Amino acid sequence: MFRKGPKHKVVRVPEFKDVVYGSDRWALLRKLREVAAEVMKVLVQCGYSPIVHGSVARGDVDQNSDVDVVIPYTVAPAVVEACLDRGNLRIYRKTLVRATPKSALKVVYELTPNGDVTISFPLERFSPRELEFYKFGGSISYEDLAKDIRKPGVTKSLILIIPTEGGHREAPVVGYEYYVAKLLGVSIDTVRERVEILRRRDEVGRTGLFFKVVLDPSVSVEEVVREVTKKAGQRDRT
Repeated sequence: MFRKGPKHKVVRVPEFKDVVYGSDRWALLRKLREVAAEVMKVLVQCGYSPIVHGSVARGDVDQNSDVDVVIPYTVAPAVVEACLDRGNLRIYRKTLVRATPKSALKVVYELTPNGDVTISFPLERFSPRELEFYKFGGSISYEDLAKDIRKPGVTKSLILIIPTEGGHREAPVVGYEYYVAKLLGVSIDTVRERVEILRRRDEVGRTGLFFKVVLDPSVSVEEVVREVTKKAGQRDRT
């Protein structure tokens, strides 16, 4: 559907500026939000409370934008998969990921062949800092989406995006960390941590995930998790 883009570069001297969207950008935003709404509606009808985060929530989309839907709490993979099946949403690939040794283990379902539409959720409870990650990047609920609400957030280039009637306003994050934290409703520690991580990725390249396993769509997530946990326990005893 949408092509993958290059790695985002941190903007060294971001400007304070207003960006006015043209008709093409508004059309792309509507298209991406319609995709997000279709996916989220299926989950909502099954009793879940999903969010969509990133540029789709903020509004600053481009041709490389993905639709990232998240259930921000632990749920049973088999039950979610049954829900998606009832909603005629196909899973093309399943991936288990753990960003850092202390991060919650997550499962990611890719709903398109090239992985630009995903659903993810934790298999372990998110820490408060992990939950704030989504607010930092901008996130909205299904109800917000239905009301055409956009919310502010920070891009991977460390630019603060503040939605406006005609598009958005851009502002720097570095040097304005307290303002960003207050605006987004997150802790100053979360802002500082994200700045450090994104700067490090920009300088040394993607550092990779602590743990990542790609699964065939037919494989049971629960069975793989049990096997991984069993092997980890055996290593700890040796």
